[in-house]
Amino acid sequence: MEEKKKQGVYKLVVEQISGIFVPIINYLTAASIIKSVLILLAGAGVLSKEDGLYMVFYAVSDGFFYFLPAFLAITASKQWKTDLYISLLIPVAMLYPDLMQILENGKSLPFLAFDIQPAIYHSSVIPVILGVGMLHFVEKPFDKILPEAVRGFLKPIFCCIIVLPFTFLIFGPLGTWIGNGLTYLFELLYEWNHIVAGIFMGFVIQPMVFVGAHWSIVPISIASIATNGYDLLLPLLGGAVYGQCGAALAMGIIYKDKSKKNISFQAAFSSALGVTEPALFGVTMRNPRAMLSACIAGAVGGAIAGYAGAQCLAFAFPSFVTCIAYAGNGFVLFLISMAVAFPIGLGLTLLQRRWISKSIEK
Repeated sequence: MEEKKKQGVYKLVVEQISGIFVPIINYLTAASIIKSVLILLAGAGVLSKEDGLYMVFYAVSDGFFYFLPAFLAITASKQWKTDLYISLLIPVAMLYPDLMQILENGKSLPFLAFDIQPAIYHSSVIPVILGVGMLHFVEKPFDKILPEAVRGFLKPIFCCIIVLPFTFLIFGPLGTWIGNGLTYLFELLYEWNHIVAGIFMGFVIQPMVFVGAHWSIVPISIASIATNGYDLLLPLLGGAVYGQCGAALAMGIIYKDKSKKNISFQAAFSSALGVTEPALFGVTMRNPRAMLSACIAGAVGGAIAGYAGAQCLAFAFPSFVTCIAYAGNGFVLFLISMAVAFPIGLGLTLLQRRWISKSIEK
């Protein structure tokens, strides 16, 4: 009974989050394809990064991910029946340039008797979802208490006064706290054993993406490249990308519903280009068996890259599209780590087809 209750809670949470992401999955995929094609064209010398054509289309593709909190505020508002424009005030504050310049550069900001801790807000997921989720409960009392004559302008004020402090003091830094803890654990493991560190990072990186904790890796990797000329962390993540790709493709095969099949196949294609968000939020997080398969595949890929001591020479999240940035020590095994993870993610998910099909039908 207790197990069924836990499964029910997990299913409810995943359904709510999926309801926020599904409406924008096609646009996530489109943006990732445009971005990947531009990277390929620039890498082949067909387009220059200073060219207007490149800059405009890169802006629209990368801009979608950059302003993702605003899109999520819209879909979360529809999902949880909050005021759309009050919901949008949350990402508007999060992405305001003056605030971002302080908080995303590692500086804290005094706020009443507290300090707002540094955090990455662009492309983030959890802060805006939790903020709009809180707004769902905050709005209702004001709809009853405030007279209709003043409700239109007083309700946004009171909602902001309550929700924004929680967003900046708790929800925003949450991913950073988790990411910093996991990154610290990775560093300890890497000093002890490269393979174990690779297994660890390969397994946890996609759940980290889910809570926005993966952004904590960025400054560490960039600093490592600037200081040493290479980074050892990013190569461990390549297998996780293609583990997601394989699991999403498997779900496309398993699903009978045509729309879910299409979403899964599109997400698999996007993952093949190095962007896993459509697969993660639209497909695998909805089924824990598929997600676990993807994580196991990532762990195997991470172990191979860790064994090789693979290096990243220029900052770029791992994929076959960006693999030239990894053409240092252990390059061949880095490529193998991604190639091996794909069939593992695909195969492990398909092996559980009977159980997954039952969970889909419920």
